[in-house]
Amino acid sequence: MSDALSWYIIVLTLGNIAACWWLIRWTARPRPGEAAAGETTGHVWDGDLKEYNNPLPRWWLGLFYVTIVFALVYLALYPGLGKWQGLLGWSSAGQYEEEMRRAEAKYGPIFQRYASMPIVALAKDEEAMAAGRRLFMTYCAVCHGSDARGGPGFPNLADEDWLWGGDPESIKKSILDGRQAMMPAWGKTLGEQGVEEVAAYVLSLSGRQADPRLVEAGRQKYRTYCASCHGADGKGNPLMGAPNLTDGIWLYGGSPATIKETIRNGRKGRMPAHRALLGEEKAHLLAAYVWSLSRRGEER
Repeated sequence: MSDALSWYIIVLTLGNIAACWWLIRWTARPRPGEAAAGETTGHVWDGDLKEYNNPLPRWWLGLFYVTIVFALVYLALYPGLGKWQGLLGWSSAGQYEEEMRRAEAKYGPIFQRYASMPIVALAKDEEAMAAGRRLFMTYCAVCHGSDARGGPGFPNLADEDWLWGGDPESIKKSILDGRQAMMPAWGKTLGEQGVEEVAAYVLSLSGRQADPRLVEAGRQKYRTYCASCHGADGKGNPLMGAPNLTDGIWLYGGSPATIKETIRNGRKGRMPAHRALLGEEKAHLLAAYVWSLSRRGEER
Protein backbone atom coordinates (compact mmCIF):
# COMPACT_ATOMS: atom_id res chain seq x y z
CA MET A 1 0.00 0.00 0.00
CA SER A 2 1.39 3.40 -0.98
CA ASP A 3 1.75 6.26 1.53
CA ALA A 4 -0.79 8.32 -0.41
CA LEU A 5 -3.41 5.55 -0.25
CA SER A 6 -2.64 4.97 3.44
CA TRP A 7 -3.24 8.65 4.30
CA TYR A 8 -6.39 8.68 2.17
CA ILE A 9 -7.81 5.78 4.18
CA ILE A 10 -6.79 7.39 7.50
CA VAL A 11 -8.36 10.76 6.67
CA LEU A 12 -11.51 9.20 5.23
CA THR A 13 -12.01 6.86 8.23
CA LEU A 14 -11.35 9.43 10.95
CA GLY A 15 -13.33 12.04 9.02
CA ASN A 16 -16.37 9.78 8.97
CA ILE A 17 -16.10 9.17 12.71
CA ALA A 18 -15.77 12.91 13.35
CA ALA A 19 -18.77 13.56 11.08
CA CYS A 20 -20.86 11.09 13.12
CA TRP A 21 -19.95 12.88 16.34
CA TRP A 22 -20.78 16.29 14.81
CA LEU A 23 -24.11 14.99 13.45
CA ILE A 24 -25.16 13.73 16.89
CA ARG A 25 -24.23 17.05 18.52
CA TRP A 26 -25.93 19.09 15.80
CA THR A 27 -29.21 17.18 15.86
CA ALA A 28 -29.37 17.29 19.68
CA ARG A 29 -28.89 21.06 19.85
CA PRO A 30 -32.05 23.22 20.36
CA ARG A 31 -32.88 25.69 17.58
CA PRO A 32 -34.62 29.07 17.62
CA GLY A 33 -38.36 28.77 17.03
CA GLU A 34 -38.36 25.05 17.73
CA ALA A 35 -40.99 23.66 20.10
CA ALA A 36 -39.72 23.01 23.60
CA ALA A 37 -39.05 19.42 24.65
CA GLY A 38 -42.29 17.62 25.40
CA GLU A 39 -44.45 20.08 23.45
CA THR A 40 -46.16 19.51 20.11
CA THR A 41 -44.51 20.75 16.93
CA GLY A 42 -47.80 21.81 15.35
CA HIS A 43 -47.86 18.88 12.92
CA VAL A 44 -51.17 16.98 13.03
CA TRP A 45 -52.28 13.95 11.04
CA ASP A 46 -55.69 12.31 10.75
CA GLY A 47 -57.27 15.03 12.85
CA ASP A 48 -55.81 14.10 16.23
CA LEU A 49 -52.39 12.50 15.66
CA LYS A 50 -49.89 15.08 16.94
CA GLU A 51 -46.12 15.16 16.67
CA TYR A 52 -44.22 15.91 19.86
CA ASN A 53 -40.70 17.22 20.18
CA ASN A 54 -39.34 14.37 22.28
CA PRO A 55 -35.54 14.04 22.35
CA LEU A 56 -33.81 10.66 22.22
CA PRO A 57 -33.49 8.96 25.63
CA ARG A 58 -30.12 9.67 27.25
CA TRP A 59 -29.13 6.00 27.28
CA TRP A 60 -29.85 5.73 23.55
CA LEU A 61 -27.86 8.86 22.76
CA GLY A 62 -25.08 7.53 24.97
CA LEU A 63 -24.85 4.39 22.82
CA PHE A 64 -23.89 6.52 19.82
CA TYR A 65 -21.01 8.02 21.81
CA VAL A 66 -19.98 4.56 23.01
CA THR A 67 -19.72 3.29 19.43
CA ILE A 68 -17.55 6.28 18.51
CA VAL A 69 -15.22 5.65 21.46
CA PHE A 70 -15.14 1.92 20.65
CA ALA A 71 -14.20 2.68 17.01
CA LEU A 72 -11.33 4.94 18.07
CA VAL A 73 -9.99 2.43 20.61
CA TYR A 74 -10.27 -0.42 18.12
CA LEU A 75 -8.44 1.53 15.40
CA ALA A 76 -5.70 2.38 17.90
CA LEU A 77 -5.19 -1.24 18.95
CA TYR A 78 -5.73 -3.08 15.65
CA PRO A 79 -4.93 -2.48 11.95
CA GLY A 80 -7.54 -0.40 10.16
CA LEU A 81 -5.96 2.96 9.42
CA GLY A 82 -3.91 2.52 6.28
CA LYS A 83 -0.46 1.17 7.13
CA TRP A 84 -1.00 1.52 10.88
CA GLN A 85 -0.45 -1.92 12.45
CA GLY A 86 -2.06 -1.17 15.79
CA LEU A 87 -0.55 -0.95 19.25
CA LEU A 88 -1.09 -4.69 19.85
CA GLY A 89 0.78 -5.69 16.68
CA TRP A 90 -1.99 -8.13 15.71
CA SER A 91 -2.36 -9.47 12.17
CA SER A 92 -4.47 -12.19 10.61
CA ALA A 93 -1.32 -13.81 9.22
CA GLY A 94 0.28 -13.81 12.65
CA GLN A 95 -2.81 -15.33 14.25
CA TYR A 96 -2.93 -18.01 11.56
CA GLU A 97 0.74 -18.87 12.07
CA GLU A 98 0.26 -19.06 15.82
CA GLU A 99 -2.72 -21.38 15.45
CA MET A 100 -0.73 -23.54 13.05
CA ARG A 101 2.14 -23.74 15.55
CA ARG A 102 -0.23 -24.86 18.28
CA ALA A 103 -1.84 -27.41 15.97
CA GLU A 104 1.57 -28.72 14.93
CA ALA A 105 2.64 -29.09 18.54
CA LYS A 106 -0.55 -31.03 19.34
CA TYR A 107 -1.01 -33.14 16.20
CA GLY A 108 2.49 -33.25 14.73
CA PRO A 109 3.62 -36.29 16.78
CA ILE A 110 0.47 -38.17 15.72
CA PHE A 111 1.11 -37.61 12.01
CA GLN A 112 4.79 -38.47 12.49
CA ARG A 113 3.81 -41.81 13.99
CA TYR A 114 1.46 -42.52 11.09
CA ALA A 115 4.15 -41.50 8.59
CA SER A 116 6.53 -44.08 10.07
CA MET A 117 4.12 -46.90 9.20
CA PRO A 118 3.88 -48.49 5.73
CA ILE A 119 0.73 -47.47 3.86
CA VAL A 120 -0.57 -51.04 3.73
CA ALA A 121 -0.21 -51.43 7.50
CA LEU A 122 -1.57 -47.95 8.15
CA ALA A 123 -4.73 -48.82 6.21
CA LYS A 124 -5.51 -51.45 8.88
CA ASP A 125 -5.45 -48.90 11.70
CA GLU A 126 -9.04 -47.79 12.38
CA GLU A 127 -8.02 -44.68 14.29
CA ALA A 128 -5.67 -43.64 11.51
CA MET A 129 -8.36 -44.24 8.88
CA ALA A 130 -10.79 -42.06 10.83
CA ALA A 131 -8.22 -39.26 10.67
CA GLY A 132 -7.60 -40.02 7.00
CA ARG A 133 -11.30 -39.72 6.27
CA ARG A 134 -11.36 -36.26 7.86
CA LEU A 135 -8.47 -35.22 5.63
CA PHE A 136 -10.31 -36.63 2.62
CA MET A 137 -13.52 -34.77 3.45
CA THR A 138 -11.56 -31.54 3.84
CA TYR A 139 -9.30 -31.68 0.79
CA CYS A 140 -10.74 -34.22 -1.66
CA ALA A 141 -14.50 -34.60 -1.31
CA VAL A 142 -15.28 -31.41 -3.22
CA CYS A 143 -14.07 -33.14 -6.43
CA HIS A 144 -14.28 -36.88 -5.73
CA GLY A 145 -17.46 -36.76 -3.64
CA SER A 146 -18.00 -37.64 0.01
CA ASP A 147 -18.29 -41.32 -0.98
CA ALA A 148 -15.14 -41.04 -3.17
CA ARG A 149 -17.06 -42.31 -6.20
CA GLY A 150 -16.28 -39.21 -8.23
CA GLY A 151 -18.30 -37.86 -11.12
CA PRO A 152 -17.83 -36.86 -14.76
CA GLY A 153 -14.19 -35.84 -15.09
CA PHE A 154 -13.34 -36.85 -11.50
CA PRO A 155 -12.12 -40.43 -10.96
CA ASN A 156 -13.93 -42.96 -8.79
CA LEU A 157 -11.49 -43.81 -6.00
CA ALA A 158 -13.52 -46.69 -4.63
CA ASP A 159 -12.94 -49.13 -7.50
CA GLU A 160 -9.85 -50.79 -8.95
CA ASP A 161 -9.54 -48.58 -12.02
CA TRP A 162 -6.55 -46.25 -11.72
CA LEU A 163 -5.42 -43.82 -14.39
CA TRP A 164 -1.94 -43.31 -12.92
CA GLY A 165 -1.52 -46.57 -11.01
CA GLY A 166 -3.21 -47.78 -7.86
CA ASP A 167 -0.26 -48.95 -5.78
CA PRO A 168 0.28 -47.00 -2.53
CA GLU A 169 3.28 -45.03 -3.75
CA SER A 170 1.56 -43.98 -7.00
CA ILE A 171 -1.45 -42.76 -5.05
CA LYS A 172 0.80 -40.82 -2.69
CA LYS A 173 2.63 -39.24 -5.63
CA SER A 174 -0.69 -38.20 -7.18
CA ILE A 175 -1.64 -36.46 -3.93
CA LEU A 176 1.70 -34.76 -3.41
CA ASP A 177 2.60 -33.67 -6.94
CA GLY A 178 -0.74 -33.74 -8.74
CA ARG A 179 -1.34 -35.05 -12.24
CA GLN A 180 -1.79 -33.36 -15.59
CA ALA A 181 -3.50 -35.32 -18.37
CA MET A 182 -4.26 -34.25 -21.90
CA MET A 183 -6.30 -36.03 -24.53
CA PRO A 184 -5.67 -34.19 -27.83
CA ALA A 185 -8.55 -33.17 -30.06
CA TRP A 186 -8.75 -35.29 -33.22
CA GLY A 187 -11.80 -33.74 -34.86
CA LYS A 188 -9.90 -31.80 -37.52
CA THR A 189 -7.52 -34.66 -38.23
CA LEU A 190 -10.13 -37.41 -38.48
CA GLY A 191 -13.10 -35.50 -39.80
CA GLU A 192 -16.62 -36.27 -38.61
CA GLN A 193 -16.71 -39.63 -40.40
CA GLY A 194 -13.41 -40.62 -38.84
CA VAL A 195 -14.70 -39.64 -35.40
CA GLU A 196 -17.73 -41.90 -35.94
CA GLU A 197 -15.48 -44.78 -36.97
CA VAL A 198 -13.00 -44.46 -34.09
CA ALA A 199 -15.87 -44.09 -31.59
CA ALA A 200 -17.41 -47.30 -32.93
CA TYR A 201 -14.11 -49.14 -32.54
CA VAL A 202 -13.62 -47.81 -29.00
CA LEU A 203 -17.13 -49.00 -28.11
CA SER A 204 -16.30 -52.44 -29.45
CA LEU A 205 -13.18 -52.66 -27.25
CA SER A 206 -15.39 -52.81 -24.15
CA GLY A 207 -17.71 -55.40 -25.70
CA ARG A 208 -20.47 -53.02 -26.71
CA GLN A 209 -22.49 -53.20 -29.88
CA ALA A 210 -21.39 -51.03 -32.81
CA ASP A 211 -21.76 -51.03 -36.59
CA PRO A 212 -19.25 -53.64 -37.87
CA ARG A 213 -18.37 -51.52 -40.89
CA LEU A 214 -17.57 -48.53 -38.72
CA VAL A 215 -15.62 -50.73 -36.31
CA GLU A 216 -13.44 -52.12 -39.08
CA ALA A 217 -12.80 -48.67 -40.54
CA GLY A 218 -12.01 -47.28 -37.09
CA ARG A 219 -9.56 -50.06 -36.23
CA GLN A 220 -6.82 -48.73 -38.50
CA LYS A 221 -7.40 -45.13 -37.48
CA TYR A 222 -7.18 -46.18 -33.82
CA ARG A 223 -3.82 -47.88 -34.46
CA THR A 224 -2.57 -44.75 -36.21
CA TYR A 225 -3.72 -42.06 -33.80
CA CYS A 226 -4.65 -43.68 -30.47
CA ALA A 227 -2.53 -46.77 -29.85
CA SER A 228 0.59 -44.79 -28.87
CA CYS A 229 -1.18 -43.70 -25.67
CA HIS A 230 -3.92 -46.26 -25.06
CA GLY A 231 -1.95 -49.26 -26.35
CA ALA A 232 -2.66 -51.52 -29.29
CA ASP A 233 -4.98 -53.58 -27.09
CA GLY A 234 -6.70 -50.48 -25.64
CA LYS A 235 -5.68 -51.25 -22.04
CA GLY A 236 -4.18 -47.83 -21.46
CA ASN A 237 -0.88 -46.65 -20.00
CA PRO A 238 -0.60 -45.61 -16.32
CA LEU A 239 2.66 -43.79 -17.04
CA MET A 240 0.72 -41.31 -19.17
CA GLY A 241 -2.61 -41.43 -17.39
CA ALA A 242 -4.16 -42.91 -20.55
CA PRO A 243 -7.38 -44.76 -19.60
CA ASN A 244 -8.10 -48.42 -20.18
CA LEU A 245 -10.73 -48.49 -22.94
CA THR A 246 -11.65 -52.15 -22.51
CA ASP A 247 -13.14 -52.21 -19.01
CA GLY A 248 -16.33 -50.20 -19.50
CA ILE A 249 -15.30 -47.56 -16.96
CA TRP A 250 -15.51 -44.06 -18.38
CA LEU A 251 -14.15 -40.93 -16.73
CA TYR A 252 -16.27 -38.50 -18.73
CA GLY A 253 -19.15 -40.83 -19.56
CA GLY A 254 -19.45 -43.81 -21.89
CA SER A 255 -22.39 -42.88 -24.11
CA PRO A 256 -21.64 -42.88 -27.87
CA ALA A 257 -22.21 -39.12 -27.99
CA THR A 258 -19.79 -38.49 -25.10
CA ILE A 259 -17.11 -40.74 -26.59
CA LYS A 260 -17.39 -38.91 -29.90
CA GLU A 261 -17.15 -35.58 -28.10
CA THR A 262 -13.98 -36.76 -26.34
CA ILE A 263 -12.39 -37.86 -29.61
CA ARG A 264 -13.51 -34.76 -31.47
CA ASN A 265 -12.61 -32.08 -28.89
CA GLY A 266 -10.16 -33.81 -26.56
CA ARG A 267 -10.03 -33.61 -22.76
CA LYS A 268 -7.83 -31.84 -20.24
CA GLY A 269 -7.76 -33.25 -16.72
CA ARG A 270 -5.81 -31.84 -13.83
CA MET A 271 -5.31 -33.12 -10.31
CA PRO A 272 -3.82 -30.25 -8.24
CA ALA A 273 -0.68 -30.86 -6.21
CA HIS A 274 -1.16 -30.91 -2.43
CA ARG A 275 2.47 -31.09 -1.30
CA ALA A 276 2.60 -27.50 -0.06
CA LEU A 277 -0.83 -27.77 1.54
CA LEU A 278 -0.56 -31.17 3.24
CA GLY A 279 3.11 -32.04 3.49
CA GLU A 280 4.58 -35.54 3.35
CA GLU A 281 3.13 -36.85 6.61
CA LYS A 282 -0.50 -35.95 6.00
CA ALA A 283 -0.25 -37.05 2.37
CA HIS A 284 1.03 -40.42 3.59
CA LEU A 285 -2.03 -40.84 5.81
CA LEU A 286 -4.39 -39.65 3.06
CA ALA A 287 -2.84 -42.06 0.57
CA ALA A 288 -3.47 -44.92 2.98
CA TYR A 289 -7.12 -43.89 3.29
CA VAL A 290 -7.59 -43.61 -0.48
CA TRP A 291 -5.89 -46.97 -1.01
CA SER A 292 -8.18 -48.53 1.61
CA LEU A 293 -11.28 -47.40 -0.33
CA SER A 294 -10.64 -49.64 -3.30
CA ARG A 295 -11.09 -53.39 -3.50
CA ARG A 296 -7.35 -53.68 -3.34
CA GLY A 297 -7.64 -52.16 0.12
CA GLU A 298 -10.23 -54.79 1.04
CA GLU A 299 -7.80 -57.54 0.05
CA ARG A 300 -5.05 -56.30 2.35
